[in-house]
Amino acid sequence: MPREVAFQRCIDPACAATFGIREILNKCPKCGALVDVAYDENKLRLPKKLSGLGVAPKELKGLAATSGVWRFHQLLPFAPAGKVVSIGEGRTILAAGAPAAEYAGMKPGRLFLQYEGLNPSGSFKDNGMAGAFTHARMVGAKMACCASTGNTSASLAAFAAATGLMKAAVFVGSGKIAIGKLSQALDYGALTYEIEGDFDDAMRRVVEVSADLGLYLVNSLNPFRLEGQKTIMYRVLEGLGWQVPDWIVCPAGNLGNTSAFGKAFEELYQLGLIKRKPRIASINSTGADSFSVWWNDGRMRWNDHKFDRALVDRRYAKLDSRELKTNTIASAIEINRPVNLAKGLRALAWTDGLVRAVPDEAILDAKAVVGLCGYGCEPASAASVAGAKFLVEEGVIGRDERVVCIITGHHLKAPDVTVGYHSYTGEKFHHKFGEFGIRAAKLPNVPVRLPNDRAAIVAELRRASGR
Repeated sequence: MPREVAFQRCIDPACAATFGIREILNKCPKCGALVDVAYDENKLRLPKKLSGLGVAPKELKGLAATSGVWRFHQLLPFAPAGKVVSIGEGRTILAAGAPAAEYAGMKPGRLFLQYEGLNPSGSFKDNGMAGAFTHARMVGAKMACCASTGNTSASLAAFAAATGLMKAAVFVGSGKIAIGKLSQALDYGALTYEIEGDFDDAMRRVVEVSADLGLYLVNSLNPFRLEGQKTIMYRVLEGLGWQVPDWIVCPAGNLGNTSAFGKAFEELYQLGLIKRKPRIASINSTGADSFSVWWNDGRMRWNDHKFDRALVDRRYAKLDSRELKTNTIASAIEINRPVNLAKGLRALAWTDGLVRAVPDEAILDAKAVVGLCGYGCEPASAASVAGAKFLVEEGVIGRDERVVCIITGHHLKAPDVTVGYHSYTGEKFHHKFGEFGIRAAKLPNVPVRLPNDRAAIVAELRRASGR
């Protein structure tokens, strides 16, 4: 594939400056806007039908040959197929979650779970990291860094350890990372730094430090990371027999997924491979709801990059003064300063999307429902199912529409939350429930205490089984 097929472009239509594919850009050096990876459509080698996608190029070797990212190389050919980086990411599934459909008030067979917990590090981030690491390798990076609520750090550390291509440095907010995710970064050997403050503080510092030292930043400001995350949508289409769903519902933190998913569908539409686009619903937690407040209360819209920045400035001033605080049990989306705000707004403009916020108690109940589907997820993932239920009750999503909820991470990312939810009987809180104002669980699976006695155990099992 000729190198010139890919380039980078400023997302502000008033600027639209273009740059070479080997430049390391988090923002446009001319105007300060975010940048995209873009492609010359005339030089793409694509099938005539959508069903022809997803066939691995013969140049892919090793783990890349099985990657659920790189078998879609036709749609993200910024590096030669034989030079891409993979640790076996993207081998995920689309499942019909019957309990989740019933819980959300939808007709049977109309709600699906795109389960990204099967990735090597246990979250969707591995899709994007494959893209970012490939570009980092292209430009000869020696150390990659990120700020993280947990999943990005785990993914970066896993890629660094598995490939040996570069060192990893991760920055997390003190006390603002789930223990399961922190354990991954430590175990995989990443240099791990706890910064006083929350994720937003760590993010600001890592951007500064990466510029000072020339480190390769892999947060979703990195446009190559979003290229990898696009492939989640290609696998959704593949799982649906190449039929476009009515809705994609996803958790919203830094808005990387919202941005990447919108870009995926816009590109497919412009290439004539799909005739319509799904609507994207981007779901905040009410404990970190900047995007929802801007969208619903402030009526903020893309408007060709002319969105109301005064709304952003006012909210950031309140956050800086501690008049507003970020606090949600869904730690992966505990982000009030989304770095991909502009791209997120653009994605919703492209897809006639919307934003909602759901409380922690709804997220935890939805998490329990995902568990009943046989998959399980971390709290932030369940925001998608909680959001779908809310939108059905609101009358926005029809009961017979086809909806895909993105389940972003494995349930072992935050096992303490799961055990705490199912152990709560109303007598005392486990984990941090009181801190988050959670009332009694709707769907608890409370462990049954039994004496060490054969007869008592037999009697309980007979009672439980109805025998």
